[in-house]
Amino acid sequence: MGWLWAIIVGFVLGLIAKAIIPGKQHSPLWLTTICGMLGAIVGNAIARAVGVESTPGIDWSRHVFQLIAAIVIVALGDMLYMATLGKRKQQRA
Repeated sequence: MGWLWAIIVGFVLGLIAKAIIPGKQHSPLWLTTICGMLGAIVGNAIARAVGVESTPGIDWSRHVFQLIAAIVIVALGDMLYMATLGKRKQQRA
């Protein structure tokens, strides 16, 4: 059940990050989901390092760290995708 939640959270974080990043992103949905999952992991690690282990109720500060990390990772993932596979697909079209 933990992997299912990781995929769902990664999917949602990736889509939110993609919506926040200005301009058009060309990365596919599977890559956005993976980058969102990595953003959640990195955001949790940063939150623990800052001292936000857990709070009563909803951990809004932890979610903010996750979202910021997801935005950075989705942007980097899209740039890498366009630098490698994306250019080949544009040349064929």
